[in-house]
Amino acid sequence: MPEYQLQIKQVVDYPRCRIYREFIHKLINDRSIRINGGSGLFHFTVLCSYANFRTSYRRIDGISYTVSPGEWVCTVKELSCWFRTRFHRQALSMLDTLQKQHLISYTLLGRGNVVKYKILHWARHNSALEYNAPCQKDTGFFFLPVSVALELVSSARCSEMDIVLDLWVSAVYNDTQVQGSDVGPVAYFRNGTGNPLVSYTELSCRWGLSRATVCRILKKLDGLGYISIMSFPGRHGSVIYLQNYLSTMFEISDVLIDKEEVAMTLNIHLELPETAETEKSHSASEHEVIVSDALSSVSKSHIETILRKMADILSTQGISCFSCPLSRYKLYPLSDDCWEELIPRARGKSTAHFGLTILCGTNTSIATFELTLTPSEEHENRRNLK
Repeated sequence: MPEYQLQIKQVVDYPRCRIYREFIHKLINDRSIRINGGSGLFHFTVLCSYANFRTSYRRIDGISYTVSPGEWVCTVKELSCWFRTRFHRQALSMLDTLQKQHLISYTLLGRGNVVKYKILHWARHNSALEYNAPCQKDTGFFFLPVSVALELVSSARCSEMDIVLDLWVSAVYNDTQVQGSDVGPVAYFRNGTGNPLVSYTELSCRWGLSRATVCRILKKLDGLGYISIMSFPGRHGSVIYLQNYLSTMFEISDVLIDKEEVAMTLNIHLELPETAETEKSHSASEHEVIVSDALSSVSKSHIETILRKMADILSTQGISCFSCPLSRYKLYPLSDDCWEELIPRARGKSTAHFGLTILCGTNTSIATFELTLTPSEEHENRRNLK
């Protein structure tokens, strides 16, 4: 059966990622996600979420401390609570690790009960404001360098919390250079292909975990509502979409992710039946279908396949025209009988374009869709062998 694929584009890297402070504080309090691991991404991100953008003052045990941009002062008890460690020395040990990696510097004050730390190179990625004012810690954004996040996840075995943040930092939305990002915020690990498909083997190498552990963690995060993972058969791999990303980052409604729509966007298993008999039991539409005059004949089974897939996708987006008996459809051009004519065109132009228009009643156009298909190399080879 014929298969189709989209052209892959080169993607430039992103220097930093915007993270919402309230999201980090939510992670700190989510006890269902484990933090046992040594990469330090979670701990460094927590420190960044509390860092100042402007000079302010904080009073602890009657002593006022001046806190400059990129700095914060807290008790060791507070730090241990953020890091979710049982003992204070464990929290200080993580500060030592981050300091050896030249990401932070810190000092102990008040006989070792108070920590004052500084995020190195803070002003390079976050604007330092000149005026003095109290700094809110529960709202707003800060920026984390993508290169630092990659360095941390590559340094040691990642925890479940590190994986959540790595997926969050890697999220891309509505970027024309990344396939599938127009459907929703997708995790793309910036490998230069523009394709978000990734295998468990690749994730295993990235996070320092076994494939079985990666599979278990991703299923757990899917069940907790942090991600939506879609696995495809064969060697295609999986696509990971982030849930609640748009409402958190942009305060807009999150979108429903449909697997069929993702498959069509990434050109995975969009197959047409070879004969009309194979689709007789799947009546996709009971409405009138109008075919372009440019074609002498059109396969009804192919039309029904397209309409059924479009109905499944658009119904999740709230478009119910496919269930309305007044709907009529214009499809042009797609035909099993004219396939031999379309393939040479596709060879010359690399792609073939088809249009689908939904009409309400006689001639009122409701929506128009364009399908861009490219024959796969495997299908071309099979045709040449014949």
